[in-house]
Amino acid sequence: MIEMKKILIGFSFLILVSELQAQTSFFGTVKIEFQKTCYARQLYKEMYQQWWELFKDRVPAEVVNYYDFIGDTARSVFKPGKEAPFDPRSWYQSVADKNVIYTDYKSATVIAQKPVYEETFLVEDSLLKIKWKLVPDTRVIAGFECRKAVGIIDDSIGVIAFYTEEILINGGPESIGGLPGMILGLSVPRLHTTWIATGVQVNDVNMNAVTPPKKGKKVTRRSMVDQLGNVLKNWGEYGRKMIVNFLI
Repeated sequence: MIEMKKILIGFSFLILVSELQAQTSFFGTVKIEFQKTCYARQLYKEMYQQWWELFKDRVPAEVVNYYDFIGDTARSVFKPGKEAPFDPRSWYQSVADKNVIYTDYKSATVIAQKPVYEETFLVEDSLLKIKWKLVPDTRVIAGFECRKAVGIIDDSIGVIAFYTEEILINGGPESIGGLPGMILGLSVPRLHTTWIATGVQVNDVNMNAVTPPKKGKKVTRRSMVDQLGNVLKNWGEYGRKMIVNFLI
């Protein structure tokens, strides 16, 4: 009798596991809307400490921009989406808000169009190298269970990501990726900026828009950073943060 009970319990457990697995769906093609939020007052207070009191009332608490990520397991594009309202009286100036990032996951390469004032760079390079460490924290973003990961870029730039294994793309907002699933939440503390998925479309995704940008001065990621560094070397903390914006 005891053996029969063990068999029945084991059988019931297998049925439960099978039902849970059947309820989990996996998606290989998606369109995702990301909301990018820069906490402008925190950022500007850090960059302009000595003048902060003079113009703090002209800086909004936060500035929002929207982006679309469209892709599958082979390729994707991240580009500006719908326009967000912006107060023209504000002294805040958006940085790297017109980036277009095309990623080829099969060849592990990226083509990124990055306007910088009067210049537009067309970065052609390998995928951005990020040292990731997975941690046990989880959260739900846009209806997907996400795991937390902490990453380091260039041994100095920290990023925090939440990714879901239910979306089979190893990408994310901007040039950030390399995790075992799609990044739906990203934070770069140095920039006081976050990217959060506000909606995920998994059906009838039009992949025709997933094409690489073509306009701009062709550079590698390193040569772009070096050129920006030469121009911004006397701009203090503002210059350093601007370079990080274009690096990612």
